[in-house]
Amino acid sequence: MRIRGRRRCTDCGREWSYFETGRVACPDCGSLRSVGTGDRERHTDSPAELDLSEHRNALDSATGIGDVADGLKSTLRDYVRQRGFVRGGDLRTVDDTVLAAAELLHAVDVYERTRDPTDEMRLYVLSLLRGADGGDRSAPEEVPSEMTDARGLAYAEVLDGFCSDLGVWLEDHPDPSARAVRETLETHIARVDALYGDVPPAESESLVRAARELATYLRDDDEAALATARDRLSRLE
Repeated sequence: MRIRGRRRCTDCGREWSYFETGRVACPDCGSLRSVGTGDRERHTDSPAELDLSEHRNALDSATGIGDVADGLKSTLRDYVRQRGFVRGGDLRTVDDTVLAAAELLHAVDVYERTRDPTDEMRLYVLSLLRGADGGDRSAPEEVPSEMTDARGLAYAEVLDGFCSDLGVWLEDHPDPSARAVRETLETHIARVDALYGDVPPAESESLVRAARELATYLRDDDEAALATARDRLSRLE
């Protein structure tokens, strides 16, 4: 959507950036009466913060992951829902925190649905819970086989949102080369979805890297990054 990111309070005159605060209330006096200033810009990303400390603390006195699962998934779902990849007209890359949050959300779901989860699964969920809000992600080779689907679906979900936002951004910044790579990336994401996430973690990581390289090309005019993204995707076919 397009919004006026600069706001001016009609009560006290304070100006602030909605793109940075995500709030329509005046940061000085709290008034909800304001007017937009400046041009309208594309905007899909909210300045959401992920804090999982409450759930980590709750787990200390719980009998297991299942006791905190509902609240944890609600926090993660809300965070992922608020995240986008265009802020104030600027394209943003796929960051580690949104990837880790989405993976933890799916991993908890897999853990809950497994009749006899292994210790490896439990430890993996705990490792995600410990570091997801700090953007900590495990290397592909560290993902337990039982959690491959969770990573595949989570990353596909985030990358699908990136491709959707990128498509809108490209309407204002046409680039045929980038659009072609985006379409190829979307094809791979659709395949992962069709397989319910059951692809090697290394493949999911390659899709993330291609998305980041595409963003680097568009933000920094880095032709080498575009070529790398194109080659990376071709090797997955």
